[in-house]
Amino acid sequence: MVDGRKKANRDILGNPVRDYDIKQYDDIQSILSEMANSGGFESRNLAYGVDILRSMMSEHNCTKFLSFVGSLMSTGARGIIRDMLKNNMFNVIITTCGAIDHDIARTYDKYYAGDFRMDDGMLLENKIHRLGNVLVPMENYGPLIEEKVQKCLNDMYKEGRRDVATYEMISYMGSTLDESSFLYWANKNKIPIIVPGIVDGAVGSQVWLFYQQHKDFKIDVLKDQSKLSDVVFEAKKSGAFMIGGGISKHHTLWWNQFRGGLDYAVYITTAHEWDGSLSGAPVTEAISWGKVNSRASQITIHGEASTLLPFIYAALRASTKKKQE
Repeated sequence: MVDGRKKANRDILGNPVRDYDIKQYDDIQSILSEMANSGGFESRNLAYGVDILRSMMSEHNCTKFLSFVGSLMSTGARGIIRDMLKNNMFNVIITTCGAIDHDIARTYDKYYAGDFRMDDGMLLENKIHRLGNVLVPMENYGPLIEEKVQKCLNDMYKEGRRDVATYEMISYMGSTLDESSFLYWANKNKIPIIVPGIVDGAVGSQVWLFYQQHKDFKIDVLKDQSKLSDVVFEAKKSGAFMIGGGISKHHTLWWNQFRGGLDYAVYITTAHEWDGSLSGAPVTEAISWGKVNSRASQITIHGEASTLLPFIYAALRASTKKKQE
């Protein structure tokens, strides 16, 4: 028995750590390949995550979910989400109301670079909101969203729409935006956007205000659940790229438990797990709930999404280009 344990211990030492050897003209693919052996800690998880996503993307019978937190849309990462949908990399989106808010606002006006340590009292006096180190002028957010959303709702109402799902309402809004918007591309490519917490944001507040004068106009969130039901039960396999936690991550995991769990799962988070939070829970915890298949290709990457996402997307695009060549 002792000899068996010693042999098992030796068997797990088959992948030695190597020093990086990055050449002047190495591309993102070669660097990520080195990370799998040379990298330590989260860099190795990043390399594995890209490999999992690459496998998921290449599987035609896999229904692909993308979930992300709303704050990401206040950053330049909005362009990556937009291009992912433009290139039909995912079949269904689950996100927050904040993502819809920021996408509409930034379609028509600008956000600005700030700092985490700015004087928030001074910002309040100047009618500037701060989202981390992103500055959002008040007139570029609340009043602008009110104007655009109220017009959309009025136009839908005039067309006779009375009982709509959130994904139907959001698709309609996307049809009114330009090509800089991820909502535009979701509408164009018929990718449903599910927002389970639709009232938790500026767009949701505007829907409620519209309802005060149009009591026969209803948002039916159960229609969204029926849409997800159809997607999940028709899927031969399913995979998810979950960027940040909260309701978006949970809703993605929750629905996939009804088909035996995700077959592919990559999760980016900055949250820790020792407080029992959903956002901090690694993908492996979801296996115990049946939300991720026990045989799934899965990884949790601890890191800040707006930093990691450009590298992940560049690697996925590079592998797609190489395959086409």
